[in-house]
Amino acid sequence: MTAMARTENKAGASGTAQMVAALSKALREKHQLSQEELGKKTGYTASAISAMETCAQPASDKMLVKLEETIGSGLGVFEKARRFVLLEKYPSRFRGFSELEAGAVTISSYETLVVDGLFQTEEYARALIGGGYPPVSEQKREELVEARLVRRRLFEREPAPMIELILEESVLRRPFGSWEVLRGQLRSLVEDAARDNVCVQVLPLDRGLRGTYAGARGAMKLVVTKEHDHVVYMEIEDQGILVSDPPEVSQLAHRYAKIRAQTLSPDESLSLIERLAGEER
Repeated sequence: MTAMARTENKAGASGTAQMVAALSKALREKHQLSQEELGKKTGYTASAISAMETCAQPASDKMLVKLEETIGSGLGVFEKARRFVLLEKYPSRFRGFSELEAGAVTISSYETLVVDGLFQTEEYARALIGGGYPPVSEQKREELVEARLVRRRLFEREPAPMIELILEESVLRRPFGSWEVLRGQLRSLVEDAARDNVCVQVLPLDRGLRGTYAGARGAMKLVVTKEHDHVVYMEIEDQGILVSDPPEVSQLAHRYAKIRAQTLSPDESLSLIERLAGEER
């Protein structure tokens, strides 16, 4: 990281990052540890600890876990901070929805251009984010990749949510970074589809030849919250739209149901994904 980038990070540090930095320094000094000693205990360099304490480089999720283990003193402050630190790493348009997603009991997603972020591999996410426009700094790219990967904890949550993903076939054929990155993403989809609480289906390229095609109006994500509220989230040109009005949600849910009715079966979809994952280019 350049000196200019560090200066910009310090000036633009969020309140959460500043609080974590102050708490880390105070607890480190309480334990009578130097930055180098804390770094050795947590698996980081002294310069990484210094960068975190000065807000030149905000703490990663992994660093917060290590700080909790080494100097947390049983207070749980770094564990509690993880949620807020990650929330600030998401694009502003996604922050409101991210908490709904994390606590959802049912998630039904239809994607037309890229693999749903919840299912993305690290390599796919890095290639996608790094190749976007306007371009982002390397640090911001890594923050966004980290925040995206943390969403995958949802697969392991108890009780497990029901997760359904519908992908346009074109998504399975669109590479980012390299063909190997795409093949790795497809193999990951196959593994995720094997989970008891996950269903992955594909809307075939030639669906429109049958005279009806319900997916023309774009991607959407339907969520049932733990309070059993029904909401729909959509993104259009970097604008996040959260729909909670029951008549509107009902209309979108009906459209989603029609899209699902036009997909390949789960078994047919899995066979297609496996075949594309094995193709050499």
